[in-house]
Amino acid sequence: MAVHSGVTREPGHKKHKATQYIVGYLSSLILTAVAFGLALTHTMRVGPLIVVLTILAGLQIVVQLYFFMHITEGDGPPFHALFLVLGLIFTFAIALMSVWIMGFPAFMAQVS
Repeated sequence: MAVHSGVTREPGHKKHKATQYIVGYLSSLILTAVAFGLALTHTMRVGPLIVVLTILAGLQIVVQLYFFMHITEGDGPPFHALFLVLGLIFTFAIALMSVWIMGFPAFMAQVS
């Protein structure tokens, strides 16, 4: 381990600049504001709105992983990335199935 100015760091870890955190924070704010604005103003029908909100949620996850969790850094094998992709698949599957289940009674009312 290297010691610089009293701080102990692992050899593969680099110092992060404040600008990286500011860009990540502003990106998160913009994505959240867009999603909130779309949901609040009802500018789209429900079907396309759900698709757009799901895409914005995915982008929000990518921003969080890249800017704050530093997913692109690391020395070991890339198993962590595989598990993150699997987690994203499970997350979106659960979210989409939940939306489908919540909309099922309305669909059944139209059918019968």
